Amino acid sequence: MTGYASFAELARNATEGKDFGIRLMDRPESPVIILAPHGGEIESGTSDIAEIVAGEDYSLFCFEGLKPYGENRGLHITSHRFDHPQCIAMTALRDVVVGIHGCMGDAQIFVGGLDVELANGLAIHLKAAGFTVISDGHRYPGRHPLNICNRGAKGRGAQLEITYDLREPEYRGRIAAGIRAALAERLEETRC
Repeated sequence: MTGYASFAELARNATEGKDFGIRLMDRPESPVIILAPHGGEIESGTSDIAEIVAGEDYSLFCFEGLKPYGENRGLHITSHRFDHPQCIAMTALRDVVVGIHGCMGDAQIFVGGLDVELANGLAIHLKAAGFTVISDGHRYPGRHPLNICNRGAKGRGAQLEITYDLREPEYRGRIAAGIRAALAERLEETRC
């Protein structure tokens, strides 16, 4: 199996608590949600980065592969088909959505999503943190309207695809700090 077409299909074939798990923190007062729809061992390190970004301020939803190493890729649900009911419900209530994903390659972060202003802010802050960021002309545009990052209250969000090497523990804090700086800037702009 290379992936499921929906959460319902996955739930018929996998067991929560054994094959996959959900890590979440619903902060109703927060206009921001951080998502790792391919967390745990599906795209390793993405849940950890998402949790650091969420901190004590933002809502968090992580769908995590719990199977032994090398057996989690089959739990992947493409982002525009990711429809876990709890994630959809939480995301629909948030104005600002950031999806954290993992991808192939070396030492790069690809930025996408329909929230162009947020994506641009993320690119600026991640570049300032010393990372190579690619915003255009890549294979991870995140622009499908059903992409989980674009299913917030405003119908747009941002997606980060982070290469495996940058998901290692020594980079996670710096990446999270760049994302949090972009979010703080975005929230300040919306208050003005």
